[in-house]
Amino acid sequence: MVATREQLPQLTPEEYFAWEEQQEVKHEYFDGEVYAMSGGTQNHSRVGGRLFSLVDLHLDNSECVVLTSDARVKIQESEKYVYPDVSVTCDERDRETPQFITHPCLIVEVLSPSTVRAASAFAEAYDRGNKFELYRRSTSLREYALVSADKIAIDLHRKDDLNRWQSIYFRAGDTVELESISLTFPIERVYRGIEF
Repeated sequence: MVATREQLPQLTPEEYFAWEEQQEVKHEYFDGEVYAMSGGTQNHSRVGGRLFSLVDLHLDNSECVVLTSDARVKIQESEKYVYPDVSVTCDERDRETPQFITHPCLIVEVLSPSTVRAASAFAEAYDRGNKFELYRRSTSLREYALVSADKIAIDLHRKDDLNRWQSIYFRAGDTVELESISLTFPIERVYRGIEF
């Protein structure tokens, strides 16, 4: 999804929450400014839905909560709220904040297909760079997955025990390992029935 800045006066987080409840589209919040999130494509929706289903089914009997792109993640030690495609929290502190979570262990972003070239290039650069820099502030985040919607590809960034980020690239025929939630699956499960 692509963000477009709204021409509004600076809002506090509380004003943002109240204002957004009245809106028809979702908005991310960055230090007082709000950005409208544009819709995605069928492939984007299907890939995100498949990942959500895989993770939700896997964590069905756990204390962890799996959230869709309708749930906000607050970037720790900031006034920034974003909407990843899938997020997982196993932290009890997140039960105290119904409008957002702050302590995810896994975040998944589905990259916009290249059919909308200019907007897609911006969105992918944002998800790969700026958004990842924001997410890295999270002390709880263990993995950040960037999932392509126009080819079989998942780029996974994983934090090791020394708090260093490593990148792992999964392609057709690979088995994806999400260590943060102890889930392993063939990458093709995410892309079943999807045409590129």
